[in-house]
Amino acid sequence: MSQPTTSTHKSFCRICSAFCALEVDVEEGRVQRVRGDASDPIHAGYICIKGRQIPHQMNGPERLRSAYRRRADGGFDAIATETAIGEIAKRVNAIVARDGARAVAAYMGTASHFNGATNAVVKAWLAGIGSPGYYTSLTIDQPAKIVSVVRHGLWAGGGHSFASADIVLSIGNNPIVSHLSLPGGVPGNNPVKRLNDEQRRGLKIIVVDPRRSELAKRADLHLQVRPGEDPTLLAGMVRAILAEELHDAAFCAEYVTGVEALRQAVDGFTPDYVERRTGVAADRMLEAARLFARGPRGMATSGTGPDMAPHPNLTEHLIISLNTLCGRWNREGDPIANPGVLSPVLPRPAQAIPRELMPPMLRIGGGPRSRVRGLQQIFGEMPTPALADEILLPGAGQVKVLFTMGGNPVAAWPDQRKTLRALDALELHVCVESEWTASARRADYVVPAKLPLEREDVTLFPDPYYERPYSMYSEAVVEPDFDAIEDWELFTGLARRMGKPLELPDGKGPIDAASPPSKFALMEQITAGSRVPLAEIRSHPGGHVFDEIDVRADAPIPGVEAKLNVAPEGVPEELREVRSEPVPALGRYGDDGSYTHLLISRRLRHVLNSVGQGWPQSRRKGTTNPAFMSREDFEALGLEPGEVVAIESEHDRILGVVEPSDDLGPGVISMAHAWGEAPERDGEVRDIGANTGRLISTERHYDSITGMARQSAIPVRVQRLEGGAA
Repeated sequence: MSQPTTSTHKSFCRICSAFCALEVDVEEGRVQRVRGDASDPIHAGYICIKGRQIPHQMNGPERLRSAYRRRADGGFDAIATETAIGEIAKRVNAIVARDGARAVAAYMGTASHFNGATNAVVKAWLAGIGSPGYYTSLTIDQPAKIVSVVRHGLWAGGGHSFASADIVLSIGNNPIVSHLSLPGGVPGNNPVKRLNDEQRRGLKIIVVDPRRSELAKRADLHLQVRPGEDPTLLAGMVRAILAEELHDAAFCAEYVTGVEALRQAVDGFTPDYVERRTGVAADRMLEAARLFARGPRGMATSGTGPDMAPHPNLTEHLIISLNTLCGRWNREGDPIANPGVLSPVLPRPAQAIPRELMPPMLRIGGGPRSRVRGLQQIFGEMPTPALADEILLPGAGQVKVLFTMGGNPVAAWPDQRKTLRALDALELHVCVESEWTASARRADYVVPAKLPLEREDVTLFPDPYYERPYSMYSEAVVEPDFDAIEDWELFTGLARRMGKPLELPDGKGPIDAASPPSKFALMEQITAGSRVPLAEIRSHPGGHVFDEIDVRADAPIPGVEAKLNVAPEGVPEELREVRSEPVPALGRYGDDGSYTHLLISRRLRHVLNSVGQGWPQSRRKGTTNPAFMSREDFEALGLEPGEVVAIESEHDRILGVVEPSDDLGPGVISMAHAWGEAPERDGEVRDIGANTGRLISTERHYDSITGMARQSAIPVRVQRLEGGAA
């Protein structure tokens, strides 16, 4: 009997934003093995546990292999994908005719950003029917990063690179686990190797994190801040740098405004006050401030952790202000490490850019507002924290139709009970999915999605975050043996049946829905004007660094007058608000002081949010999201490892499996988000985890600009299920 023929293909993983380069072995049309591509110039063979499970993701029993339509009794019937699209089109047309286009919305989860065509086509379809209802995961956890740039200003020449840095200050980011790359921070691509390389060179790392994370363990200085007190600590560092005149006075004099106003606003954040409030010793805070200011090169960066805690906009503003006060921006002639292979060729002057010249993504407002709390658009999209309310709130503009791509609202959205009510209230809910998620089981139609190795694509999403001008185009490695589609193909199919135009955003031109382009032609259209043409990228097998790209910060453009602002409207006021808050007493949290712990968010290496929780290797690493607590808390509360407890917030209650951790101080609980199911399955917490989003209210403790709910540093108390209150 002949052995099956094996062919090997180069591609890249699209489970998380690292997009690790792969070698893929295919036998008889099925992916059998994947491994990191050791020849890749960026990833150098690195691949994590999630990527190693791609064969199971594609071939396992959880895979959706048909479209499904919900029956009246709640069950599902398998139907052809084309039949599903036709029926969906008729229902959407009828609802729009009756209630208007604002009744239709689309939610793009994290995975949707990893298909280069999906978001652009969905935006085009929504515009074609006249709906502003474009929502994504970006407004769930990090809109503060945009708010900070809009208020502070954008330096067109970019910041110092990681490879050139003497010091990196990382606040609430753990790329060793998250693989999240941030400009100037530790790269998420093969993070341990890159960190080791640069530390051998002499790089110093300061980490601010309530947990002694994997990155904190490798840091030169770890400031183990109390949850939610990042802005207090950062304000103290700003005060110290200004008081000791460690800032780049020449840079600030020429390019920055608001320095004196910021100096006054942080005056009350003395070392003693910061120590009392944050738990970080005054001398360590001052050491961190001096070490960062000394530089001379480096950046302060942040992850999603501090953005999910109280005062996220202030935290992000203080981070970007530290970079500005210390002059951590490229000057004329400085090399820009990666200007973006797929980015348009634009001037990169060493100067601040006026707000009106910023890219559309870096704007707040414009277009219709949410009906909920008057919230504005951010990133050019509607705020996802208000979407459940938009579904439940009667009246003109009520959302009746929701399309969900690349996401799992039941697991991901804050205020889970409200999310469940909203999803159940929809007149039409369509999920494009590869497996039966909790959200798919509540949908009216489920359309089977192609997985990454079944579609061609380019490294568009991480393009600006690579350290070097790197890109890769991958053809589809295999084809599914059933009628799966890419997310964007659903919308070209709907446009064709509904007779609606498709005009790509940002002036990229129309799509002929009657005769849709190939994926490559569509991606050429989306990336038109890029620094390197898509055909050139495709001509290189595997990943390629375009070393011929040598871009340096240009001279300032005459007549363009703008300065970076470290004390814009709203920031001094919020600093005064924070300073006037009572110093939290340990173990007395919440509005009434009756909550004993603060629950913080984290990530787990073997899953990405809800993706991978049922995969075999991941399950061997753990089948729940433990409630990690300090050993002191275990002793004080009489807990046993693996015990199930109730964790209660001001808003709701979940069950959690407690585990001891040496990485946490007393009074802190650390849990991964996006686990768990609906409340009726709480008894299965050991097998499916707990949904921390249920502890969160979207109507209290939310940001007034973005609507983002507090999702970390949540006041909670712990109760034993036997023996009374712990």
